[in-house]
Amino acid sequence: MNAVIDIFASAGLWAAVLRIATPLILGTLGALLCERSGVLNLGIEGIMTFGAMIGWLAVYNGADLWTGLLVAALSGGVFGLLHAGLTVTLGLSQHVSGLGVTLFASSFSYYVFRLLVPVAGTPPTIEPFQPIVVPALSSLPFIGPALFTQTSPTYVAIMLALVLGYVLFRTPLGLAIRMAGENPHAAESQGINPMMMRYGAVIVGSALMGVAGAFLTLSAFNSFFPTMVQGRGWICIALVVFASWRPGRALIGALLFALFDGFQLRLQTVLNGVVPYQIFLMIPYLLSIAALALMARRARVPQALMQPYRRGER
Repeated sequence: MNAVIDIFASAGLWAAVLRIATPLILGTLGALLCERSGVLNLGIEGIMTFGAMIGWLAVYNGADLWTGLLVAALSGGVFGLLHAGLTVTLGLSQHVSGLGVTLFASSFSYYVFRLLVPVAGTPPTIEPFQPIVVPALSSLPFIGPALFTQTSPTYVAIMLALVLGYVLFRTPLGLAIRMAGENPHAAESQGINPMMMRYGAVIVGSALMGVAGAFLTLSAFNSFFPTMVQGRGWICIALVVFASWRPGRALIGALLFALFDGFQLRLQTVLNGVVPYQIFLMIPYLLSIAALALMARRARVPQALMQPYRRGER
């Protein structure tokens, strides 16, 4: 029991929570934006993988780190355009299209990486984002090391959650996006083009997914390997439901999952050899399933989610 208390009292745990949560925040915001407009994007796992690869590759070939994030965002937007074309314009199954994007983007990532990067025993590395030391604040006991020694993308991700919440619920643009996901015919009667709203939301949401993947190679780590996303995309899809399609709750959900994950990593070192490590790996997912089951009962799904839209039809 004392060991558990010591873990939670460690500033290192809470610093790790923010770091682990960052790609989840970005990916969940991207998925949430897509779904608020009425489009389910199951391509997130592949888009994150490609974003991780192409962002790292850009920096490896001489671009700066922010340009790497931009390249990842643009690549995510291209996959979003593909998904929107298949689901919004052609009205194809959003499940099938999303899974197809995931399979294509993941496989294409591996192919491009092997094609352009020499095969070596040790993967090549780059110089990633460095933690920002905030004067005065970083030296505060406990809070300083936990909150004010993060890299720039982490602070950007938290700000984006707040900005997206404001846009969706406090601006005409946000209302138009939500109308496209709730009742596109009513939106059309008000002069809003639901198809354009869906296109824009899917492209921007997919761009955020690409940035989420790039965070892994440009900040959390310094190299790319094919399996590094490790199901984070699917966790983001579940976090959208946990958050009831609200950005503020999505931020809380991502931090909660990151807390579970960071806790189990440290618990492994305390109970090393006593309990099989696979049990620890299961902990964040089991706790997330339990939290999702509790929250999903009260979640209000966008009424037009996964429903194809045709102008003039009802």
